[in-house]
Amino acid sequence: MRPYSAVIFDMDGVIVDSEPRHEQAFLDVFRDLGRGDTHGIHFPDYYGRSDQAVWIDFVARHQPEQTLEELTLRKKDRFLQLIREARPIFPGIPELVAKLAASTRLAVASGSSHEVIEVVLGMRGLKAHFPVVVSSQDVLRGKPAPDVFLRAAERLGVAPEGCVVIEDAAAGVAAARAAGMRVIGITNSLPAEKLADAHAVVSGYAEIERLLL
Repeated sequence: MRPYSAVIFDMDGVIVDSEPRHEQAFLDVFRDLGRGDTHGIHFPDYYGRSDQAVWIDFVARHQPEQTLEELTLRKKDRFLQLIREARPIFPGIPELVAKLAASTRLAVASGSSHEVIEVVLGMRGLKAHFPVVVSSQDVLRGKPAPDVFLRAAERLGVAPEGCVVIEDAAAGVAAARAAGMRVIGITNSLPAEKLADAHAVVSGYAEIERLLL
């Protein structure tokens, strides 16, 4: 992966073990809506995508009386409660981030909202290492479109081809490649074959360190 000028981290499933908490938060809201067993959502299809993508499909299928904005807020509040309770930063992430930050510029480019990103980066001293944070709220199109990664590169002042992305989702790998960036897929959320379009696929953070440092 060397040489490179910047490293861009996805957040959910890369920095924080959040996918199970996202799923639980959705399930809790679905249950409150009377759709605990009939929601029809297959969560792996939405890895790497925004909450809005889930809710748009849910609303189209079930036509709930609640607005899209209300549903999104209810799920976000429940998710933040779960994350604050568990504080599930992946082991090895604080150390990797600190080592990379000592020699290169870092960014987060996430499908989550800024409020959620702020809570996660507030854990384990992570926030100090990420001068650039881009949310799907900042762009017109979420992953698998390249917009969040291109915005991150722009704010870093680095050409896309100088960026390496770390991703756990197929949609994120596709977005990084569409942005003209190299991408490392980590098998925290999906098996290696689902990340096969990445330039490298790893199972742990020590492997990322060997590739980048």
